Amino acid sequence: MKKTIYKISLFLLAIGAFTACEDNLDQQPFDEFGTGEAFQTAQDFENGIRGVYSSLLTTGSGSYYGSADSGNMLSTPDVASDNTTLSTNGRTTKSEQHNWRYTPGSGNWSGLYSGAYFVIYAANNLLFYAESFEGDNKANIVAEAKALRAMAHFDIVKTFAKIPTESGDANGSLGIAYVETADPNIQPPRETVGAVYGKIVADLTAAAADINADNGDARLDKDAVNILLSRVYLYMGEWQKAADAASAVTMPVAARSSVVGVWKDANRDGVALVLPNPGAVNFGTTWSQNGLNNLRPEYVASYELTNLFADDDIRKEAYIAPAISNGQAVNAIIKLFGRDGLADGVVDIKVFRAAEAKLNLAEALFNLGNETGARAALDQVRTKRYLTPPSGETGTALRDAIRLERRFEFAFEYQRFYDLKRWGLSITRDGHGDLADGSGVPSEVQDLPAGSYKFQFPLDQSILDRNPNTVQNPGY
Repeated sequence: MKKTIYKISLFLLAIGAFTACEDNLDQQPFDEFGTGEAFQTAQDFENGIRGVYSSLLTTGSGSYYGSADSGNMLSTPDVASDNTTLSTNGRTTKSEQHNWRYTPGSGNWSGLYSGAYFVIYAANNLLFYAESFEGDNKANIVAEAKALRAMAHFDIVKTFAKIPTESGDANGSLGIAYVETADPNIQPPRETVGAVYGKIVADLTAAAADINADNGDARLDKDAVNILLSRVYLYMGEWQKAADAASAVTMPVAARSSVVGVWKDANRDGVALVLPNPGAVNFGTTWSQNGLNNLRPEYVASYELTNLFADDDIRKEAYIAPAISNGQAVNAIIKLFGRDGLADGVVDIKVFRAAEAKLNLAEALFNLGNETGARAALDQVRTKRYLTPPSGETGTALRDAIRLERRFEFAFEYQRFYDLKRWGLSITRDGHGDLADGSGVPSEVQDLPAGSYKFQFPLDQSILDRNPNTVQNPGY
């Protein structure tokens, strides 16, 4: 897939993201992908792994996380779900994804596809040179590279292919190419979903065994890898393994008093992986521009979600704020709005948080029939979010409570579309408009039926044109 699977470009497109904190000031990624001369010393490999992280934030058409409009993981999982309503006062950004009208020629998630394979290339390049290197930091660096490779493949496969728990035939259906070579000119066929998830698990379990317990700021460590591994196992329906991985996470859930500050970069309580932003990218404009008294929103929080939050749930204050747009009241999404006192969209990206480990554990234990353990894990989150948390659910009510808490905890945080997909549920919007009281203009399309082929995004036509060995998803 020449120049398609891998977007060969400079690592320095995002170099600033890793100079924001003291721990990062003395190490910067290479100017370009490593060569045999570049990877010689232990310090070279330290610099090299930082280059892999920086590739998560490359901007432009190959953006994975790294820009407001094309940073696909920042918004599309909520844009395509029931958490948002398209604002009539915005630019209709990503309206094709919101209304599920994407086609092979509409661009859809092509930025995620190329951006994630860019990360994969960077990881594979480092792993290739690490084979002939011996040094004290080798095992940890290799573990980080494998975990990043697995994470990128996971984000691609859950977007462009079925999720194992979604349907009985998912594991045998079309997956993606799991690439483990640093050759940028390969044209690989798609593997099955089951094969891809097997390779993701192999990389993550190897990483969890060898990665450091603490790698300092802005890098994966054992907790972050186990959070991701527990999520992957949930998607596979491997409940005991999901519970085991989640239980291995030692980081505590953020205190209630820290929650608002986490999203304003005032603290990093309960954050297992952060991608620092020194100000180069206005990530928050993925949702809104300007201040709360003169807002120009791309999307607003849906009327349903806004009113589902209890009054004493601190997440409502952290995620949603009353605002004025074109003289009318709206429910603004402020999760990426800006640092304390600012509305410029410049914030760090929180990729993994300790709260997910507890919610993953709750879901896994419920599916194992351990309701007492599931409720206890759920309450480790709820007691740090509410003044008076709900409690005592059993049976289907407990299952629904776990799912609802997941919706609350990760609203506007890259998960909702995938959760509904893996649970085999429809996406059903509330029919309300884009104003704070539910009036205004509703989103044009309100429902995506369970099992629709549109839960699998299409491959961009350019990918098909350049790789004769790949095929399009059914229905497109």
